Amino acid sequence: MNKRIIIAGGGTGGHIFPAVAIAGAVQRMDPGVELLFVGAKGRMEMEKIPQAGYRIEGIDIAGFNRSSLIKNAGLPFKLIRSFFQVNRILRSFRPDAVIGVGGYSSFPVLRAAQAKGIPSFIHESNSFAGKSNILLGKKADRIFVASDGMEKFFPANRIMITGNPVRSTIVNSRIPREEAIRSFGLDPAKATVLSTGGSLGAKGINEAIAAHLDDWRQADIQLIWQTGKPFAAGASAVSQGRSGLWTGDFIAKMETAFAAGDVVISRSGAMSIAELCVVKKPVVFVPFPFAAEDHQTANARNLVDKGAALMVKDSEAMEKLVGTAIALVKDEPLRLQLTNNIGRLAVTDAADRIAKEVLTRIDG
Repeated sequence: MNKRIIIAGGGTGGHIFPAVAIAGAVQRMDPGVELLFVGAKGRMEMEKIPQAGYRIEGIDIAGFNRSSLIKNAGLPFKLIRSFFQVNRILRSFRPDAVIGVGGYSSFPVLRAAQAKGIPSFIHESNSFAGKSNILLGKKADRIFVASDGMEKFFPANRIMITGNPVRSTIVNSRIPREEAIRSFGLDPAKATVLSTGGSLGAKGINEAIAAHLDDWRQADIQLIWQTGKPFAAGASAVSQGRSGLWTGDFIAKMETAFAAGDVVISRSGAMSIAELCVVKKPVVFVPFPFAAEDHQTANARNLVDKGAALMVKDSEAMEKLVGTAIALVKDEPLRLQLTNNIGRLAVTDAADRIAKEVLTRIDG
C-alpha cells in the first residue's frame, strides 16, 4: 500500500509556503505517497493549498485572541469539536505520519495522532518556539528547526536542524540587478532600497518611510516601497510627483524585488529571514512587536548576534529606521560584511532534508 501523510497547519504564508515545499519534496522522493492537508476553516490555507494542487480538509479551530478576551468564549467548544473532526479524519485517511507546520490546526491534529501512536513530526520555523509546539515536542518523533540553540524548547535528541523551506522561484532566481531595477521603472545607476512588510504591510515601517521621503531624495537613494493594502492609498498620496520611487501594495515576484534591492528593510518573520539568507541581502529588520512570544525580535536578534543583520525596534522606527538604512547604503564595508554573514546562514534544501527524514522514519 502507498504511504499516507497528513500535513497540518496554516494561517499565514509563513506556514503555508513551507508546507507546500515539504509536500513537493515528499512527492519528488516518493511519487506514490498520498498527501492530505488539514487546515482551519476560513483561513488562507483553504484557498492556497488547493491552488497548489493538494487536497485539504478544514476543521473548526481558532487561535487565542489576545486583544479581546470575550472573543475567546467559544474557543474551548471549538477545540473539543476539532478533536472529533480530527479523529474522524485520522480514521478515514489512516496516515502513516503527521507533519505539523504551525498554525491553529496543527495542535489538535498532532495531539490526536500522538495519542494513537502515529509518528508525528514538527517544523518549528522560529528561533523562539510557540507554546503549542513545545508541548507537542515532548512526544514528537522529530522536531525540524531553523536555527541552533533550540534545546531550551525541545528534547535535544529529537531536534534536527534543517532550516526553513524557501520558494523555488527565489532559490533558483538569477535575475540581473539592472534588469530587476528597470522593471520597477528606476535607474540601475543609483543605489536602491527595498522596503517590504508582507501582503498586509507593516504600519511602523510604512509610517517611518512616509515621514522621511525627503531623506531618500537628499541621499540620492531610490526606494521600492511595498506597502500592503492598508497603507497603499496613503503611500500613493505622499508619493505623487516624486521621482526615484516605486510604490505598490503587493509584489507578486519577490525574486525580482530582492534582485533590485541593494539594502532591504523587512519584518523578521521566519520565512522572510530564510528568503533573505538565500538572496544574501544586507537587511535592517524591524520586528513586529506583537507577534506571539515576541518571536520576531528573537528571530532578528539571532542574526544580529551573528553579525548578519541590523535591527531597529518598531517603537524607534520613526526616529531611526530611515537614517539607519541610508547609513547602511553608504557603508560599503558593512554591507559586504552583512552580505557574507547572512549568506552563510542560507539553506536551499530544507524541504528535501525534512522529506527524507520523514520517509526514512516511516519506512522503518
